[in-house]
Amino acid sequence: MDRPQILTVTIDEVLYRSADGRFSVLRATSEASAPPEAVVLVGDLSESSVGETLRVHGRYEQHASYGRRLRVDSFTPIIPSTGAGIARFLGSGLIAGVGPAIAQRLVDRFGDKTLDVITTQSARLREVPGIGAQRAQAIAGAVRSRHEEAELLSFLQSLGLGAALSQRIRQRYGADSAQLVREDPYLMAEQVAGIGFRTADTMAKALGYAPDDPRRAAGAILHLLGRAADEGHTFLREQDLDKQAEVLGVPQAQLAPALRTLAARNLVRLDGDSIYAPPLYRAELRVAERLRTLAQRRLVVAGRERALAATPESQFADAQLAAVRATFEQSLLVVTGGPGTGKTTTVRAIVAAHGVAERRVLLCAPTGRAAKRLSDASGMDAHTIHRLLEWNPRDGSFARNADSPLEADLVLVDEASMLDVQLAYHLLEALPPRAALVLVGDADQLPPVGPGPVLRELLDSGAAHVVRLREVFRQAQASTIVRAAHEVLHGQRPTPTPTGTRGQGDLFFVRATTPEQVGLRLVETLSRMRQAYGLDSVRDVQVLTPMRRGPAGTEALNMLLQSALNPERELSNTTPAQRQFRAGDKVMQLRNDYEREIWNGDVGEVRRVDAGIVFVAIGGREVSYEPAAQNALTLAYACTVHKVQGSEFPGVVIVLSKAHHVLLSRPLLYTALTRARKLAVIVGDQAALARAVGNAEQRNVNTRLSARLTLG
Repeated sequence: MDRPQILTVTIDEVLYRSADGRFSVLRATSEASAPPEAVVLVGDLSESSVGETLRVHGRYEQHASYGRRLRVDSFTPIIPSTGAGIARFLGSGLIAGVGPAIAQRLVDRFGDKTLDVITTQSARLREVPGIGAQRAQAIAGAVRSRHEEAELLSFLQSLGLGAALSQRIRQRYGADSAQLVREDPYLMAEQVAGIGFRTADTMAKALGYAPDDPRRAAGAILHLLGRAADEGHTFLREQDLDKQAEVLGVPQAQLAPALRTLAARNLVRLDGDSIYAPPLYRAELRVAERLRTLAQRRLVVAGRERALAATPESQFADAQLAAVRATFEQSLLVVTGGPGTGKTTTVRAIVAAHGVAERRVLLCAPTGRAAKRLSDASGMDAHTIHRLLEWNPRDGSFARNADSPLEADLVLVDEASMLDVQLAYHLLEALPPRAALVLVGDADQLPPVGPGPVLRELLDSGAAHVVRLREVFRQAQASTIVRAAHEVLHGQRPTPTPTGTRGQGDLFFVRATTPEQVGLRLVETLSRMRQAYGLDSVRDVQVLTPMRRGPAGTEALNMLLQSALNPERELSNTTPAQRQFRAGDKVMQLRNDYEREIWNGDVGEVRRVDAGIVFVAIGGREVSYEPAAQNALTLAYACTVHKVQGSEFPGVVIVLSKAHHVLLSRPLLYTALTRARKLAVIVGDQAALARAVGNAEQRNVNTRLSARLTLG
């Protein structure tokens, strides 16, 4: 790639623009050489139009198919000053109803002063034939808006922001953007995706903020609260805040006044020595209140006896029958059990019994993959909780709420161990006043990624009626994987399938101690799984590891597995970033995309990469990812155990290394093992395996849900 370039260009043609406007391919003319040179621009160029002049910062690159292009890192619109430039600018389609003819008439009348006349004396535009009062107003509004955008982008980029972040700020705050950034850049870190505390700090320094400015301490507190939520906590203790703020260079003496200011602005909620983000505080209180109310209310269901009589006792264990009966008696029921204990069979029995009683049942799960499994197992439609509650991504609200509740007599949530306090809050708000709630899940699995583990706290509180499925059924007992999972729960090293034998649900160990050995054995293992079990290394097998970074993390393993399983078919002089994804790659969506209806954890396959756009078969259809959207994708040959909660695969390879020491735990290994249906292989170090089996501690998170359920 060439050295950085700064060019002034005029846009001649829009070759491609993504639906969201965040990625464009433009043909332009550069004024950097004589005669002017044609250049192709690619990148986040907002909605720049034909005829506009831009000052662009970027680097030239050579694309294998499309030749030399300038990859734009940032740009600033420049309002044209010559008559010819103004005519092209106004006639470019920027203003509805103004084409080249009217644009030329304006320039013929006002010359190089045309834009000044438009912005300061718009009534004079009516001197031009074909322009009435309404069109004059539209022209003036569009030009003023472009002026403001150019000034704002120039201002934000002078603070060190790139085009993408500058555009996000403009979209979030509109005409008030510059004023709000000047008043408090640290609020941007909490309200604009992609801007963290460090970026806000850089902006503040460029604006001349002093290191001891009170707004910096307040920004640090909000940043640390957000980070705590990302780690699963609903609140941050004051003593932890003191330590973490010190790392950011914020003295303890500045925190107390900053906390008081934030509390007065309702940006934090103080509860004793605990600091909450207000939405989490409200969610924790309301979830406790609603769950207590449900737990105390008994049901009287017409058709109960008929439904129970239609449930054949000979086909179910006592605990399963107890769970079915409880759904006709309890407004809040938890059904929990490990692998092979019949949770899926119990769900089917509950659905069938309530069908006999002609009761409306809704099924849901926290993730798309868990919802699909629930649908397949139950024989009826199941949805993600977001889709069930009719999430509106445009305004960040749910259409289903207390004012517009769900139409159901019973709502059943599968994989409830993944349910966090905020999602539970929205679900409970939408629960009809007389409806029952059934939570089905394995309490021994990892807690949810989001803040507040609802299932674990509910079980700890003793507030709910609980049916525990403990009996491992005969068919499941034949699975080495199921037996191994229960051994892990009891602190025992899992017993592998005997060498030279094969059965149902096999488990094997492959010893590897160094990162080099892990990589070599991993590739060998995938080959053997394909040969002995017919498992496709990409479609049927998921490699799991505890962490993202490090020599045995997902980032390193994905690069290794991409090279081994999907090598480059042709060499090119494209950049490493462009070569991140290849046709045939296994990829995963990293966050919910409600507009495209693609969910966090959805896995797909790259079909092709064209002009920097990645086309992925995912969710049953082909979806395009422009460069600006590709940070929502990652290679998925290997992924973390957390990312596959609620999913199952024919085969799983679990990588355990001493480098994972801090994250190795019994719940993590148990969760990983229970993702496999047919075959599980542990590749790694025996000491790491022993550490995982011996560490029974659940990840401790700050939450008061259990206490609120008990004391309420």
